[in-house]
Amino acid sequence: METKTVLVTGGNAGIGYFVAEQLAARGATVVIGSRSAAKAEAALGSIRAQVPGARVRHVPLDLADLPSLKASADALELSRLDAVVHNAGVYLDGPQRRETAAGHELTFGTNHLGHFALTHWLAPLLAGGGRIVTTGSFTAKRAELDFDDLQNQNDYEPKRAYARSKLAQMLFGFELDRRLRAAGSSAISVVTHPGGALDSLTPSRPPVHVRKPGLSPAGLLLQGKDAGAWPAVHAVLEPGVEGGQLWGPRMLGMRGRPHLETARGRLADPEAAARVWAASVELTGVDPFA
Repeated sequence: METKTVLVTGGNAGIGYFVAEQLAARGATVVIGSRSAAKAEAALGSIRAQVPGARVRHVPLDLADLPSLKASADALELSRLDAVVHNAGVYLDGPQRRETAAGHELTFGTNHLGHFALTHWLAPLLAGGGRIVTTGSFTAKRAELDFDDLQNQNDYEPKRAYARSKLAQMLFGFELDRRLRAAGSSAISVVTHPGGALDSLTPSRPPVHVRKPGLSPAGLLLQGKDAGAWPAVHAVLEPGVEGGQLWGPRMLGMRGRPHLETARGRLADPEAAARVWAASVELTGVDPFA
């Protein structure tokens, strides 16, 4: 990876931080996309402490602000990007529905529409064989999109809005690869999910994360966010990874080493994926790799 450059959205915290740290440990130049310069600097300092000589830097990135995304892509100052890990996202726990400046429901607008539009602006950098890795969630497998209410105006509930946004992201990742293959592109799109990744099982990386002492029985079934990063890192690094694949943890999809999964149910619905794509073009005004 010593000649590779990877952008990790939301690489300042959570799973994204460990994706960035692990890629840096493999020699990649890692760019952390974050809207908070202070949090990004803390993450960069932690990575450098864990990985002496790490090549890491920050680029401002606010996925909820669609008009700013071209400037974020330009700020990379690159002629080629080897991979982007679409990891950043919001998970709201309050009952109040919130919107982006453009009027999109905040969870859907950030987690899905922001990454959809960012891919458009990164497309020229990724066209030469780059990898677009979309981090979904196992909660998406139980979600169902309402195409008459993608913005969750009629039945907003935070957990449901999050699951729907992740389903939209994963369908986008699969549809993107279908379109890349149809166009004869050498770029590939891969979808991953981290399984069950908890803060309480995650090793400390102060000041980014400090683990509280004590044992958690959840460790028998789930894992920390460091392990939750493995599927995305695998999708970036491994030469045998192919476009359109889904990677998650090996043990029941919840913990363990990366494992190739079969997309089933709603994740395997190309008609729904095409509808998500069309709606996303309409809502963002851009069309990735068009």
